[in-house]
Amino acid sequence: MTTKFKRFRAAILPAFFSFFLTIGAAQICAQTVVDKTVATVSDGVRTELITYSDLLWQLALRPGISLNPPSSENLNIALQLIIDQRVIALEAQRLPRTAPSDGEIRSEVTRIVSLFPSTAEFENRLRQVGFNSIRDENFLEMMEQRVAIEKYIEFRFRSFAVITPEDEERYYRDTFVPEFRRRNPGLLLPSIDEVRENIRTTLIEDKVATEIEAFLDDAKRRAEIVILNEV
Repeated sequence: MTTKFKRFRAAILPAFFSFFLTIGAAQICAQTVVDKTVATVSDGVRTELITYSDLLWQLALRPGISLNPPSSENLNIALQLIIDQRVIALEAQRLPRTAPSDGEIRSEVTRIVSLFPSTAEFENRLRQVGFNSIRDENFLEMMEQRVAIEKYIEFRFRSFAVITPEDEERYYRDTFVPEFRRRNPGLLLPSIDEVRENIRTTLIEDKVATEIEAFLDDAKRRAEIVILNEV
């Protein structure tokens, strides 16, 4: 899986990506952050704003990232991730979609919280970027948008990823076996049947990553992306 896509998923699952389908960022204002528009993304019909608070919200969901103050490097990583998110958001609006259920949103909140030592520590980070708690309506809306983008990825890319038995055998022979022997000298090598499911998952995610990267490259060529303020 490419580094770019690992960052992308870290932002939308664990996490690519706040998914603004029908509202602008200015409508979900952080309560303590002096905001400014950092960039815009347009498909010629709709324009998505990216604000400084969007970048902070993105960073707040990543354990170990300093918020006070955030580094320019981390802000720029967040900016590139959100640009990708907004490009996908504009593309996704062209397709019919089912809104995430309350259960799916709760599961995403639970998953995000599990990345941190405690709920209290995570909520402290949320307060630093303008949310009250994990029950804050704006925070829950952001979680809904994250679930929405994952559902879009599932529909648009993952559901069409085809992996053959030959693909699995090739990966086992050329990648898994040498890596296992390098990392675990002296241990008994698992058979392909014992690791087939993990291999299949890896191959699917790699295929999805490649297709998303190509999709984004094409979509960005058609979009107008304007950086208004350096971070």
